[in-house]
Amino acid sequence: MECASVFTFEADRPEIALSEIQKQLAEKIILSKNTVGIVMCHPEFIATGVLKHVCENLPFDLAGITTSSQAVNGMYGYIILTIFVMTSDDVSFVTGVTEGLAKGVEGPTRVAYEKSIEGISGDPKLAVIFPPFMPHDGDSYVRAMEKAMPGAPIFGTLSIDDTATFNECETIFNGTSYKCEMPFIIFYGNIKPRFLIATVSDSPALSSKIAVTKSSGKYVYEINNMNAFEFFSSIGLVDKKGHAGSFQFFPFKVNLPNRNVIDDVPVIRGLGYFTEEGAAVFYGDVEEGSTLSIIPCDVNDILVTTTQTIGQLNEMQNVNGALLFPCSVRRAALQGVGKASEELQSVMKGIKPEIPHLMGYAGGEICPVSFVDGVPENRFHNYSLVILIV
Repeated sequence: MECASVFTFEADRPEIALSEIQKQLAEKIILSKNTVGIVMCHPEFIATGVLKHVCENLPFDLAGITTSSQAVNGMYGYIILTIFVMTSDDVSFVTGVTEGLAKGVEGPTRVAYEKSIEGISGDPKLAVIFPPFMPHDGDSYVRAMEKAMPGAPIFGTLSIDDTATFNECETIFNGTSYKCEMPFIIFYGNIKPRFLIATVSDSPALSSKIAVTKSSGKYVYEINNMNAFEFFSSIGLVDKKGHAGSFQFFPFKVNLPNRNVIDDVPVIRGLGYFTEEGAAVFYGDVEEGSTLSIIPCDVNDILVTTTQTIGQLNEMQNVNGALLFPCSVRRAALQGVGKASEELQSVMKGIKPEIPHLMGYAGGEICPVSFVDGVPENRFHNYSLVILIV
């Protein structure tokens, strides 16, 4: 497989943007029999018609999302459109997009997947998925894809934008943008994907005696047999009026119940908000019976873990290209201390220049954490940087 990353800052003039993309492609890569592209852009490229024009005039399918900022070889930016191109004679790519997922994920995902692979032989080796940020949590997308395509690794990111409420974020498939649909790419053939994950370090927990005594999915109703809101108020994380301050920047390490292995990659969750009834709503499933540890969010720790993981990538052999999806909260935490672009810069400057790559911020990260007898444990992450190596 050969890979290349291309970009344009031209958000107003579609023809110029297309010309810039085509020129870079001609300079960087010769397309083989099978080609696919992953596209990420600021929402402005959708509003001006640039995204649609670029995608419709390239000779391969493209799937992706809107995002807040990106980095490619030698460049990073905010109002930018990037494409990561993969081309091969012995790896094939099947693409598709679900119908709207407002009423559920599993059924539309299965239907779209089965339609996309009609007439395809062999076992899928990888899925890269691009779910919408709303209306479901990230775990539901992972579960749905696993049921449709059991036994294969799943990688991906939820759509975001640069607004406080993510109300402009969309998913993208062949130039069309969607609010509630999930594009995907399925890989077949001679590919052995590898993965890296940067998450929180082993900093001492601020609090660790937190037992989840009642929960369902992402909703935690009781902690230590207390109403979740009342418990977090009692430890000073929120006040009695419901003002939560900066609790969104506190990662929660989840210690799963009845688990007989020690996770190299911990389950990390972010706390989003509280319901009127006092349930804590996390950005991902929190299993009943788990225990939680509150980990301090150190902006220097973000940069250290990113740098360390990029170092691991640089040491790997036979790397054709890399996709990097860091959590948007990492950028928000850095932005809070005037360092919004530092993770972007550390990736752009840190990765070996001969490794084509694309980094775009994520509304939630999807990546396997381990393989047991060849079967991946796919997981939805918070606060993490996930990397796919092809």
